[in-house]
Amino acid sequence: MKNSYYSLNNYFKEKFGKKIYKVSLDGGFTCPNRDGKVGYGGCIFCSEKGSGEFTARREKTISNQIEEQLKFLNRKIGNSPVIAYFQNFTNTYANVDYLRKIYLEALSHPRVIGIAIATRPDCIDDDILTLLEEINQKYFLWVEFGLQTSNNEIAEVINRGFNFELYQNIALKFNKKNIKFVTHMIIGLPFENIESIFKTADDIIKSNSWGIKIHSLYILKNSPLSKLYENTPFWIPTLKEYCNIVTKILKRLPEKMVVHRLTGDGLKDEVFAPLWSLNKKVVLNTITKKLREF
Repeated sequence: MKNSYYSLNNYFKEKFGKKIYKVSLDGGFTCPNRDGKVGYGGCIFCSEKGSGEFTARREKTISNQIEEQLKFLNRKIGNSPVIAYFQNFTNTYANVDYLRKIYLEALSHPRVIGIAIATRPDCIDDDILTLLEEINQKYFLWVEFGLQTSNNEIAEVINRGFNFELYQNIALKFNKKNIKFVTHMIIGLPFENIESIFKTADDIIKSNSWGIKIHSLYILKNSPLSKLYENTPFWIPTLKEYCNIVTKILKRLPEKMVVHRLTGDGLKDEVFAPLWSLNKKVVLNTITKKLREF
């Protein structure tokens, strides 16, 4: 039985021979699930910053954002090369000329060895796919999809705005182009059960996703999700339950699927529940311990 997992750090050390860090950038995007193209309000778990609490300031150029982040992280990362991470909102939700401009601007920075792009499968058209293929042939690239669940009924509850079948179709296209993609899943979504959680994990595995991000659901104060919970309380995993579930998912993963994340990050003053999610170190240590026990 596996008592460990293939982390992003493991992958970086194998590929680059050293630890690589990410700098989070704001490309000035919004989301089709906020501006009315698909819906309004965004996914009910998403923050006002589009899950980009740790990104640089969007009023600055991409180059200046990278410099700002490098200065902020200097004590931690020194002169290490970095991945430019377009993180918050939907980072392919623009015309292809603008996307080319900002992606190549990031890649032109001397410390940047590749880019990561967080987006949605409904924001990948043929022109954007061609651009990503061009970049992938010359640079190190991965793309992240916020799937969260493969259950279409729960996807409607969280106001995701696209169905699982669309994700499957885009995954096929990415696999044919040999473009690496990472799939996000959330544990503890409203009205989801254990069976559905494991099915999502298995569906991500079947999609041949290069990597996976496993998030714990955390409820932000005064959010649509908090209002839903107050009106119709749903199951929120305890720390023990969450770590047991994550451990079982890790045991199911292919040996070389890259694990990018094992829990969520919320700002302390904004999280309503579960409060255990605020202690990332305890969560990760508990998962590591349970992996040894299983």
